[in-house]
Amino acid sequence: MRIDWDVPITMDDGLVVRGDVYRPTRPGKYPVILTYGPYGKWLHFEDLYTDQWRRMIEQHPDVAAGSTNKYQNWEVVDPEKWVPDGYACVRVDARGAGRSPGFLDLWSAREAQDLYDGIEWAARQPWSNGKIGLNGISYYAMNQWQVAALQPPHLAAICVWEGAADYYRDLSHHGGILCAFGRAWFPSQVIRVQHGLGRRGYRGRLNGDWVSGPPTLTEEELGANRRDFWDDCRDHPLASDDYWRSRMPDWSKVTVPLFSAGNWGGQGLHPRGNVEGFVRAASKQKWLEMHGIEHWTHFYTDYGVALQKKFFGHFLKGEDTGWKKQPRVQLQVRHPGETFVERHEGEWPLARTKWTKLHLDPDEHALVRKPPAGRGTVSYEGFGDGVTFLTPPLDADTEITGPIAAKLFVSSETTDADLFLVLRVFTPDMKEVTFQGALDPHTPIAQGWLRASHRKLDDKLTLPYRPYHTHDEKQPLVPKRVYELDVEIWPTSIVVPAGSRIALTVRGRDYEYPGGPSVGLGTLGAVFTGVGPFKHDDPRDRPAEIFGKTVTLHCGQGRPSHVLLPIIPPRR
Repeated sequence: MRIDWDVPITMDDGLVVRGDVYRPTRPGKYPVILTYGPYGKWLHFEDLYTDQWRRMIEQHPDVAAGSTNKYQNWEVVDPEKWVPDGYACVRVDARGAGRSPGFLDLWSAREAQDLYDGIEWAARQPWSNGKIGLNGISYYAMNQWQVAALQPPHLAAICVWEGAADYYRDLSHHGGILCAFGRAWFPSQVIRVQHGLGRRGYRGRLNGDWVSGPPTLTEEELGANRRDFWDDCRDHPLASDDYWRSRMPDWSKVTVPLFSAGNWGGQGLHPRGNVEGFVRAASKQKWLEMHGIEHWTHFYTDYGVALQKKFFGHFLKGEDTGWKKQPRVQLQVRHPGETFVERHEGEWPLARTKWTKLHLDPDEHALVRKPPAGRGTVSYEGFGDGVTFLTPPLDADTEITGPIAAKLFVSSETTDADLFLVLRVFTPDMKEVTFQGALDPHTPIAQGWLRASHRKLDDKLTLPYRPYHTHDEKQPLVPKRVYELDVEIWPTSIVVPAGSRIALTVRGRDYEYPGGPSVGLGTLGAVFTGVGPFKHDDPRDRPAEIFGKTVTLHCGQGRPSHVLLPIIPPRR
């Protein structure tokens, strides 16, 4: 490869950011795979994400095979696996991060414009064929939705690998409840590589220079050069304000060919956005893939790289890669025991879905096909374990694949209540079935959240299987009055074996794996308890005097509390 380090790229406001270019040594014009983000282009994958890197190459040796791995960088492509196939790979440090100066303001409209400018810069270079593709995980996926809506003329295709789309609903406020992910993530993964750390930051392995240099600024200067994302999350509790609206893509303007790849186990961050983006984008050429295991892994495996090259070879090179025959939806359907079976579908949700209501029976704590004849209630303490409703043992294997919704009739002792819904599966001897999630090793089947005062629905966007809340005003409860609440539970997939039970737990705090805590990840917490870093435990957002009191579920006649499941019958 030929590598050009720290190439200057001028933004429309005159600021110069820095990018690295990896390209073939032979003369020619090549399609470009570009990324723009805050994680430091000179920081080796292993130097900050040690746990993730070592686990990945130990469990998936195909990731390291065929590469020296010298140029591996968190959540972007390995150039050694792309440049030999005739691609140029461009990594750009976001404004205010790594080698790029400026004010750090995550996912802002300014950042989206910078990515636009980077795309158009790459298209003008003498080594570029003018077709630019975006490809990357998480941050490097999320901002693709935003820039695609700006329609850069030379953006030819995007591969959104585990990328949220709505920073309020997907990340900062689940159902209106503040998620503490930003509290762990922002200081550990972003501030550590902020531009200006210089000699107090990381030294790059390849050239010995400073990842976040060259200047070394004081803490006061660094603080003045950034917005604090965690503070922003806490300070903006409604989705309707300018902060969040400026970060939402206009789906009607996302028309570029797209490939959206999500993770069933990513509850709390990405998969909702992957599905929403696939369904709502105006693109006529769009595909969805859903998989399992850890968040960062499949992007680098032979499975993931082959899909990416098949997609980009078609749209950036015009090659016959077989993508014309690629199914619109490719699912890795989950089975217990970390088993996944690939299946191809034509749409999402699946057209043959048998939407099935299971009603809450408060007397038996059961999920039943028919609503109870009379009325009944069951109560739980807000910060307690909640209440679990179980089906009888299943007569046959039962597949649940798709979005899920619940309708609950609820009263609270106070002016509000937080609902945490957990779809669970138990073996015949009542051991819970969990999975290696995107982050937490003991992730339940599916989760959903709603703050009762955020119950207002958007009538235009709400679907029977996917409630959509406006989050534009707070509507306090009258204590002890019954309210009808629709709760979105994020998409999932599981084939439940015969003899097992399906369960719905309703509670007022985060799910906890009953088998106890497990080892976390160095960048996001030493201990995980079932939800990884996606906790909802900020006392300022959830004061005990409001959210720790008694909540009552009302069921039966006139109050048909239920969960709506996407049951998938076998193909005939």
